[in-house]
Amino acid sequence: MSKFNPADIRNIAFVGHGATGKTTLADLLLFKNGVGSRAGSVDDGTSVLDSDDEEKDRKSSVSSAVIHIENGGKRLNIIDTPGFPDFIGQVPGALRATETAVLAISAGAGIEVNTRRTFAEAGKAGVARMILVNKCDMDNIILDELMEAIKSNLGAACVPLNVPVGISGSFSGVVSTLDVPSDVPGDVQLDPAEINQELMDAIVEADEELMMRFLEGEELSSDEVAGGVTKALLAGTLIPIFFASSKTDVGVEEFQNALISMAPSPVDVERSAQKGDDEESLSADASGTLVAQVFKTRIDPFVSKMSYLRIYSGKLAKDSSVYNTRSGKNMKISQLLEVQGGGNDPVDDATPGDIVALVKVEDLKAGDTLTTDSSGLVMGDIDFPKPMVMLAVEPKSRADQTKISGALQKVEEEDQTFVITREAQTKEMVMSGMSELHLQIVADRMFKRDKVEVVTKEPKIPYRETVNGAHEGSYRHKKQSGGAGQFGEVHFRISACPPNVDPDEFFNKERFLNMRDVHYDETLNYAFVDRITGGSVPNNFIPAIEKGVKERMEQGVIAGYQVQDVVCELFFGKDHPVDSNETAFKTAASMCFRNVFQEANPSLLEPIVSIEISVPGDKLGDITSDLNTRRGRMEGMDGAPGGFQVLKAKIPLAEIMTYSRSLSSMTGGQGTFTYELSHYEMVPPQEQSKIVAAAAREKEEES
Repeated sequence: MSKFNPADIRNIAFVGHGATGKTTLADLLLFKNGVGSRAGSVDDGTSVLDSDDEEKDRKSSVSSAVIHIENGGKRLNIIDTPGFPDFIGQVPGALRATETAVLAISAGAGIEVNTRRTFAEAGKAGVARMILVNKCDMDNIILDELMEAIKSNLGAACVPLNVPVGISGSFSGVVSTLDVPSDVPGDVQLDPAEINQELMDAIVEADEELMMRFLEGEELSSDEVAGGVTKALLAGTLIPIFFASSKTDVGVEEFQNALISMAPSPVDVERSAQKGDDEESLSADASGTLVAQVFKTRIDPFVSKMSYLRIYSGKLAKDSSVYNTRSGKNMKISQLLEVQGGGNDPVDDATPGDIVALVKVEDLKAGDTLTTDSSGLVMGDIDFPKPMVMLAVEPKSRADQTKISGALQKVEEEDQTFVITREAQTKEMVMSGMSELHLQIVADRMFKRDKVEVVTKEPKIPYRETVNGAHEGSYRHKKQSGGAGQFGEVHFRISACPPNVDPDEFFNKERFLNMRDVHYDETLNYAFVDRITGGSVPNNFIPAIEKGVKERMEQGVIAGYQVQDVVCELFFGKDHPVDSNETAFKTAASMCFRNVFQEANPSLLEPIVSIEISVPGDKLGDITSDLNTRRGRMEGMDGAPGGFQVLKAKIPLAEIMTYSRSLSSMTGGQGTFTYELSHYEMVPPQEQSKIVAAAAREKEEES
């Protein structure tokens, strides 16, 4: 495989919104470079890239696909990514494996939701960016408005490297703005000579020497200008725009030539890995230390698990042994595959710049670094988006019970934006994803691939219980049924434990001066205090009493939720020389805690999250009004590129369980949000009564 030097390799990610023709373009490039007897088609299910059943059914990409072409002594590795926001998680891995991102824009639709988001992801990844305005043969294209939208949303560095001849039905070719011909066609849509000046300014801005010579009026050679384009791409001073139609094959050849001649190679880009506390530069050299990273995992129904690797340094050969820095284990590489969409071919080795797949290596995850066990080199983590939409999931039938865990684990391995958690508080299995559609696709995939059918519902909110006052009380557990009975009596004082308490300071207060022991749980901000005097409760029963309290706290008192932020003081009790045992005292403790807790002004606590919402500026009023109805509290606002605003607020978790759907409706799909747990707050009385009543109904139904 490694017949190409790293300098002759171009690694490119196709990104952008859905229905911009990315996959159609990739299929066309394959055909133009000798792969297949005709270009594959998304619409008729013959695409080389959209090979999964879900993609064929939907007629759109669900996961990223890798292809390669060879042209003019160069190799282009292309990763085509899905365009809909539901599958944005496929983009960061593709960007980590490449040096260039091509942002596809539909000439008719213009800037769309995922246009901005994938453009920003590419900027965050630090890769060179190009723009392909595709579908220039569509009707009703207003080019001036499109160019203004690109500039205002994506920045002034966006400059056409060619301009269309004709537009819509008359789109027939492109004219270079870098090397302007003397005979420019009459129906060219933008003035290439005028754009040339803007283009040259962007090119020389990235090279001080070129800038000085250019400003002094010296004519630069074509090779210097072409090299300057690559430097400007890497510096971000130039984001070249190309025009094409992948449907009619107009402008595609010119775009391909630009990728070959101008896109940076692995040699042009500085890569580094972490070594202890230091960063070490990586050289795209086959003789160097092996450093490779897994950027994607796929569970293939025919070849089992496939792990996609990008090689940054050194050489990886089949039948070799490598070291996984995450697991700390050596693993044998029995087979390497060169991937072409849904197909693959075995290869002997891979060197810097190459993208290959490993099969049947189970302990590999996206983000893993493969190297030698002595190198100490680790690539940085890949920053995948955090899933924000949750659904509780359970098997539909008893037969699916045994298979559901394995099916969910497969999805979790291949999709970094899909997470399964088992909530101890609510006893639910919860799956999180980027959208309801994303989770529906997951459910469909499990049914088709693993024959597992699931039922989903809105997950329960993990409320907590606490007290706002203090109360003392006792409980005697007495049971006599012939022979040895059961007897245990405990006296508790239950009170609120202040948040962020300093245990050393708090338990120095006067009422604790005679305490014998205190067990403090920082996670629940809970303390069990032993204040027994005179041996009223024998020491050997104290652990059972504490255990009974903990079990009752887990079960909850007023609505069945975990108790937190309380102090339980054991200050008196009684035992029986024959009938007392651990079981009796544990039962007495549980019942005493329940009874006293109910008299100490109990209340529910609800999880509050910090939320950041990115929305178009003209939707700001709608969003803030909606937040108010959801008991949200605004905390700030920042401007963002493209006329967007980022709102920061605190809001109850219960109010955002269906927020993804509402936000999409209010913003036409343009709004996005992220959140993380902030703290717990008291539930308003009117809301608490509803929650307690609902918990009581559920308990009745279960019984």
